[in-house]
Amino acid sequence: MRSNNQSNELIKWLVIIGDFVLLNAIILAGAWHSWRVEHWPDRGLEIFILVNNIALILSQLRYCTIIHQRLVSSGDVVQRTVGLSALQCVLAFVLVRVFDYHLPVGWLQFWLGTAFFVCLLFKRFAERWFVKLYRQAGRNTRIVTLVGNDPELVNLYRKLISDQTMGYKVLGYYADEPLGDWTHSHKKDSGIEADENAAVEEDKNKTLTHLGTLQDFMRLMKENPEELKLGDEMYVSLSRRDRDIIKRISRFCDHKVIRFYYVPVSVEYIGLNLKREMLDDMEVFTTYENPLENICNRAVKRLFDIVCSLVFLIPTALMFPFIWLIIKIQSPGPLFFKQARTGIDGKTFMMLKFRSMHVNKDADRLQATKNDPRKFPFGNFMRKTNIDELPQFLNVLKGDMSFVGPRPHMLAHTEQYSALIDKYMVRHFVKPGLTGWAQVTGFRGETKELWQMEGRVKRDIWYMEHWSIWLDIRIIWLTAKTIFIHDKNAY
Repeated sequence: MRSNNQSNELIKWLVIIGDFVLLNAIILAGAWHSWRVEHWPDRGLEIFILVNNIALILSQLRYCTIIHQRLVSSGDVVQRTVGLSALQCVLAFVLVRVFDYHLPVGWLQFWLGTAFFVCLLFKRFAERWFVKLYRQAGRNTRIVTLVGNDPELVNLYRKLISDQTMGYKVLGYYADEPLGDWTHSHKKDSGIEADENAAVEEDKNKTLTHLGTLQDFMRLMKENPEELKLGDEMYVSLSRRDRDIIKRISRFCDHKVIRFYYVPVSVEYIGLNLKREMLDDMEVFTTYENPLENICNRAVKRLFDIVCSLVFLIPTALMFPFIWLIIKIQSPGPLFFKQARTGIDGKTFMMLKFRSMHVNKDADRLQATKNDPRKFPFGNFMRKTNIDELPQFLNVLKGDMSFVGPRPHMLAHTEQYSALIDKYMVRHFVKPGLTGWAQVTGFRGETKELWQMEGRVKRDIWYMEHWSIWLDIRIIWLTAKTIFIHDKNAY
């Protein structure tokens, strides 16, 4: 077993041990401050501690930590934390009844479960932060080798090295031809505008090394494998017509204990959301429905929207007088900004915002720019912190919008971009949202160039095809972070 795998296992077990320490600390703290424990029969507290630990062992089998894994989202962490704490609480209550039916632990178990969940959530994100720092320092890394000269490997490379905290290091690639100007496409796809000096420095630090041709790789693999530049993982992007070569590389990786990954070449990428099925011993793929076409999923999302709307409208009502007063002082005009936007099924609705600009005739035609003279000081602050979006919870409560979904565009932009971008109108098969997947992945704000809107549409459609309530929670979490970590595209 390689050292980084051992390090991963060590991280995993340290986190699990920490969970048991946390649980028992909460139990002892709760027992110390709870008057109910004083009236329990002899050995009641010992039984309570025992069954809670047994319940946590069983819950860990189902919802074990995943923060040691590299491609883990905040939503995944929250989802498993909820599952672990909820299952532990329920199992502990059931086991208490098995051990001692008369032990009065109902409310105590509930408050214990709640405290464990809250503390566990903070613990998970603290552990995740330490793991990221550990990997940024060059520890617990995974070494990667790429094989093939398809552009999909460029996209893969960017994903692997875009965040150093994932701990990936790419040795280079074997291909018959250079992979091209990957740095240019990186900047374009991510929507990052860097100055020339920063771009030069980035290029120096992120050089994709050409290790040799595919023939070199196959020859060395057969004759002298020790001379190959190999890592812990190998990603191969070759045409399926080269299946014999792919199989030989796969068997070689198995022999060398290297994780093998196949990346379909770009010309074989269909661009459809497909589900894998088996027809006897033959692999086939079929399309499957958009999750939000399911009536149960729509009901869950609608209930989530209603609850969140009511929760967020309460602080909005408390802030309302102060916001009204400041807006009136800095800019004459109405408190709310109302604008026709394109909603679900292409229908028009009136979207609400706190007014952040002086009254102007270009509001329905021009997007806000970074140093837009139409903005007044407090309006600029509201836009950067998303406060101006709070009235849209009324739109959500009414049913015109959802908390999470594709951002609704002005009618002029819908008309303009629907003629320029293929599948642009597909994003209107679901309700628009206050925030969305495009906004938290770098495609928020002004769209100066067509490729920026294309990137936004692509991410909106991806969200529609992969919707889950946990994805919504993840997007909300990433949006909330922008209140404290400013998004430079927010203006």
